[in-house]
Amino acid sequence: MIQDITTKDSKQFQANVLGCKNITFEHFTVSAPDESPNTDGIHIGRSDGVNVLNSEIKTGDDCVSIGDGSKNLVINGVTCGPGHGISIGSLGLFKNEEPVDGVTVKNCTMTNTSNGVRIKTWPGAEPGTCSNIHFEDITVTNVSSPIIIDQKYCPWNKCKINEESKVKLSNISFKNIHGTSARPEAVKIICSATLPCENVELADIEITHSGPTGPAVSQCSNVKPKVSGKQNPAACSAPIPAKPTPTA
Repeated sequence: MIQDITTKDSKQFQANVLGCKNITFEHFTVSAPDESPNTDGIHIGRSDGVNVLNSEIKTGDDCVSIGDGSKNLVINGVTCGPGHGISIGSLGLFKNEEPVDGVTVKNCTMTNTSNGVRIKTWPGAEPGTCSNIHFEDITVTNVSSPIIIDQKYCPWNKCKINEESKVKLSNISFKNIHGTSARPEAVKIICSATLPCENVELADIEITHSGPTGPAVSQCSNVKPKVSGKQNPAACSAPIPAKPTPTA
């Protein structure tokens, strides 16, 4: 149990949870400038049964990042921002990555972050799987990419962008996610053409954008999500641009 601890201005990850079992962070506070690189709040990898509860994370990278081999994770009651949101990945860059299985992100608030809830995998590169991922009851305020699956994740163009990701994504749900998007692309689900996303669900999505380029849009590629409840923007209604906007 890691409770009532504050970490401030770490040079790299604020907390790195690697090869752990049954670890709980509660009332954990992270404070770092929004321009500080690679200062993930809590990074979790190859671990089973990690809980991050009722914590406040302000940092320059992902508030919580989830690497390969993570299973049975619960992230509940986290406020994130500034930062890059709550991210699974990136996956598929290295050989022999272990599956990610069973992640629940619930009751979280993102404010002025570059992403909300995100799964990112590299094109080309190595195989892997990521399944049973549930994002629920999320509030986003002025978030650049509130809902994003990016299987063309390619920062600094260090990848084979024309190849498809070999990471299979399945059983993923986004439920009751509401608020405002800083950019028009409120929902972006870009899956692999060779391994399309399977069993993706969008339920009760209400994300608005007001800006010169028009209202919020929802883009999908290589996925046929199951849709229920309110959908604003209308699910998968916008075309994918030829040159997608890069994400941090």
